[in-house]
Amino acid sequence: MEVAPLLSFSSSLSPLCHNRALTLTPKTSKPSNYRRLPVIRSAVSRSKKEETVETVKSHLENCHLLAAINYKGLTVKQFQDLRRTLPDTTKLVVAKNTLVFKAIEGTKWEALKPCMKGMNAWLFVQTDEIPSAIKPYRSFQKERKLEDNDFAGAVFEGKFYAPDNFKALETMPTRAEVYAKMLGALQSPAINLVSTLQAPAIEVIMVLKAYVKKLEDESNNA
Repeated sequence: MEVAPLLSFSSSLSPLCHNRALTLTPKTSKPSNYRRLPVIRSAVSRSKKEETVETVKSHLENCHLLAAINYKGLTVKQFQDLRRTLPDTTKLVVAKNTLVFKAIEGTKWEALKPCMKGMNAWLFVQTDEIPSAIKPYRSFQKERKLEDNDFAGAVFEGKFYAPDNFKALETMPTRAEVYAKMLGALQSPAINLVSTLQAPAIEVIMVLKAYVKKLEDESNNA
């Protein structure tokens, strides 16, 4: 009895089969450096945050007043125009509340904590002429009709000033004026007080220096 031969198949695949096999091949894995990109971005972001904190700290040196301004809705051009109106002794910085608070934490400026909400720009006033430093923004705010972009608060000499108390900052006398009044109280003729208060600040300072020198000379001769 003859046994029917077993069916056999060629081990070679047709081109179609090859193509089908390639199609089913799993996708290659992504390059090894692909997973490192988020780490690099995180490092850059952390570096920028640290740089911002250091910038805030540097502006706080010789700073007399730090104020927060609600800048929500202001355009880049408006910021550029505003910066041009500010004197050299005043700096305007846009920074996140968390980074600013990190820079002021543990210092007298920490009293500004109530302003750590919303979108703020930060005004660093590096002169004791507070009214003249605030006035440029007030004028800009009025001209551009930016009633909603008001001061959120400020710290001066360790004390927090809410928006309702800003009038006290805007009308306060300068140190030169205070010294002039003190000098006037020590001099008898009333006309001297009036003329001193009307003089430019530099002249008032010169008068004060001359008066101090006079007291020193009298003390040495005694």
